[in-house]
Amino acid sequence: MAKWWRSTAGHVRTVVTNQRASSSILQFQSASYHTIQAIPREYTGSRVSTKDRIQGRTPAVVFTQNLLDRNPTSRQVSRKHLLTAETKQIKAILNSIELPFFCSTRFPLQIRAGSGSSHLLESGNVLPIKIHRDEETGKILNLVFVWADDGSELKVDVPVVFKGEDVCPGLNKGGSLNRFRTSLKYLCPAEHIPPKIEVDVSNLDIGDRVFMRDVEVHPSLKLLSKNETMPICKIVPTSLGNQEPTGE
Repeated sequence: MAKWWRSTAGHVRTVVTNQRASSSILQFQSASYHTIQAIPREYTGSRVSTKDRIQGRTPAVVFTQNLLDRNPTSRQVSRKHLLTAETKQIKAILNSIELPFFCSTRFPLQIRAGSGSSHLLESGNVLPIKIHRDEETGKILNLVFVWADDGSELKVDVPVVFKGEDVCPGLNKGGSLNRFRTSLKYLCPAEHIPPKIEVDVSNLDIGDRVFMRDVEVHPSLKLLSKNETMPICKIVPTSLGNQEPTGE
């Protein structure tokens, strides 16, 4: 069990908000302007993938998230598809949404019979879960998606962002913001996946902390943590640096 520093500021009520309105707007914009267009690919392998990239297409795969379950009995029928998507479109999406919010935002996906074809093979909503890049060049090598249609539940690492640092009393006194969590994992209904969670530190003084249990999210979300008393952040004296223990 980790040992926590006791707050010297007493019982301070911390307001932590999840910007639901902003999240809804962001998701609406994604649905309106970023419908991912993809076509099937029959073959795999490094040579085939290299050829696809030369032609301006990025290899991708989409499947149901329960295929990753270690228990085979809990896996459902797969909707697995090997695909390629236009690299220019993927880059445009990343430029407008940026990481890490890309992997916590739903996108409509349309799988067409071929490049330029009007024949729609399958469609639905998807959630990106991995972007593989070349370690040297940073170029996108391939993408991994899971189906995220309404009514399904997904395990999602939702990024945490902090706001109010410019007016935070503890920081203005010379304290430092220790960020212990950059994301929180939730079991989310696909239609309520938040692109991000905003943690307001504008009222925190030195010694104050924000815990996982303090975060307000949609009531349908379930925090996947064994210990909700783990801190997300804490304002500490600058001399303490990062000495606060962060292990579970």
